[in-house]
Amino acid sequence: MGKFKQLRWSILVLFIAGVTINYITRNSLGILAPELQRILHMSTQEYSWVVAAFQAAYAIFQPICGWALDFIGLKVGFFVFATAWALVCMFHSLANSWQVLAGLRFLMGITESVAVPANLKILTDWFPAKERGVAAGWAGVGFSLGGMLAPPLVAFISLQFGWQMAFLVTGFMGLIWAGIWKIYYDNPKDHKSISEEEKAYILDEETVRSNESLKTNLWTSIKDICKVKKFYGVAIPAFLAEPAWQTMSFFVPLYLATERGMNLKEIALFAWLPFLAADIGSAISGYLAKFYRGKLKLSNNNAAIWSSVSGACLMISLAFVPFVHSPYAAIGLISIGGFGHAAISAMLGVLIMENFESNQVASVNGIRGFSAWTSGFLFSLLIGAIVPKFGYSPIFISMGFFDIIGAAFMLWFIYEKGVKTLKSK
Repeated sequence: MGKFKQLRWSILVLFIAGVTINYITRNSLGILAPELQRILHMSTQEYSWVVAAFQAAYAIFQPICGWALDFIGLKVGFFVFATAWALVCMFHSLANSWQVLAGLRFLMGITESVAVPANLKILTDWFPAKERGVAAGWAGVGFSLGGMLAPPLVAFISLQFGWQMAFLVTGFMGLIWAGIWKIYYDNPKDHKSISEEEKAYILDEETVRSNESLKTNLWTSIKDICKVKKFYGVAIPAFLAEPAWQTMSFFVPLYLATERGMNLKEIALFAWLPFLAADIGSAISGYLAKFYRGKLKLSNNNAAIWSSVSGACLMISLAFVPFVHSPYAAIGLISIGGFGHAAISAMLGVLIMENFESNQVASVNGIRGFSAWTSGFLFSLLIGAIVPKFGYSPIFISMGFFDIIGAAFMLWFIYEKGVKTLKSK
């Protein structure tokens, strides 16, 4: 095999492709929600329970997946979970009631929860510290690219071949990717296609430590992380940020159908726009942090915080969604929120890499994900209870201000006061 001078970026592209498929499979439910409500006779509250089943499993198992990746490694761990989520997605085609669908979504939540901790694991394994901000921004693209591609792809398959085939095709895509990952991926120390020049560039002292396996058990690892004050500077903002993303992924298509009168074709035409904006926001956030670091002479940590705060300010756009008459204006405001959320999410990952040991980052990100998805789970249940009585207005208004509150906690717990010089890290 040939030696690639910048293999790390092709590894990142492979990971982005996997996360993209991960989000296509999970977002298939949201796109098909109006159709599945009719076929399976689901109420909005019952649909919220189906969504919450996925979210509960995703929240509970993220710390477990993070620890597993730190313990057994990314190559085997990600392959096993990716194969499992692809198969579970295909089994969705057999659902004949909302209860069965909820059970399948719970299983999918278990298997897909590996994506978030794997994100930081691959960044710390393959990128030196000075490149991680930009790499994190691009890595986050996969999480929203899947959401962007899901509406037209899933709607097209469903309209042409039926809703069952939409689950079968997207699940099969996951199986193909898992096979490619198993064949191609390895850590930089052992990869057969890496050049000696790039290996030396990547494998500084810190990155070598990142390739060492975690030695502590799951419970000890969680206790050690939760004792660190800085952890709450990412966990609380993540808790407050996630409801908006969960709503975009699982409820916005339903909102467009029930509140804005759109059919499946119209949803396919417009529901991907918030995720396109999120792609752009995630990619730009790393360069924005780099700008803050260079122009304002901030540390990596503080530059990431201000990039995240910038995203939090954009989230206020969601509070105006109920007050616009045009559905296209509503989608535009939601898209601004998607841009802001992706910037916050990418920079939270950078903050974890800046403040924790390299061989802990998957575990820390898993617990951060537990905090975020617990919030998403509770918020989905809240949507199921509030929307039938009061509509979506209270939901969008509250989401507009959650991240500003989260930014305050970030500044309180993790901002480095008085630090104005670049880190040598």
